[in-house]
Amino acid sequence: MRSFFSKYKFFGMVLFGLSVVIVYLFYNALQPQQILPVYSPAMVNSELVPEEIQHIRKYHTIADFSLINQNGEEVTQEDYKDRIYIADFFFTTCPTICPIMTKNMAVIQNELHDDQEVLLLSHSVTPEIDSVEQLKKYALEKGVDDKKWNLVTGDKKEIYELARKSYLAVKTDGDGGPFDMIHTENFILVDKERRIRGFYDGTKTEDIEKLMEDLKILKASYTD
Repeated sequence: MRSFFSKYKFFGMVLFGLSVVIVYLFYNALQPQQILPVYSPAMVNSELVPEEIQHIRKYHTIADFSLINQNGEEVTQEDYKDRIYIADFFFTTCPTICPIMTKNMAVIQNELHDDQEVLLLSHSVTPEIDSVEQLKKYALEKGVDDKKWNLVTGDKKEIYELARKSYLAVKTDGDGGPFDMIHTENFILVDKERRIRGFYDGTKTEDIEKLMEDLKILKASYTD
């Protein structure tokens, strides 16, 4: 009896290994593929969406833009072509939520330091204060990696229109004029097609963790 089991031991081990592989593949085949939503204006709180685009249910994308980064270089949508990116809105003199948001964006930057597929983009909402020199000083203080993360300034009306009509990140009242001011904790996850795939509270650790998990799902969708 012992010699019988000894004779077929290798065969049994191979059969067992194949069984484990088959069960694993079958289990994975039954698991629904995780897919992130593609956000359109019609899916977002109407307070965050200008009335003229609230009816849009699909094909919403981030508009073209031309802004200036902390190095005095022009940054456009072409610099983010075929990249996933995370966007937010801040100002360098903000004493409340912005330091927390910047700290969390720096955490994301460091975790994704070697990931060439993902970039970061922070828009100043006080461009009249946040000159190139001011942004560079802030970038150095906060450990910003110029190759990974652009802090941008530029035309106030353009930035505010991006925030309201493209990123759907802030309440819609205001015209980007001298007395208009936006303030939002939102981080926005944007895919390679310039579509919004998620909104997150940039001041909350649990939301940053959720963003990183969603980023994995989004990256996987480009390899399946």
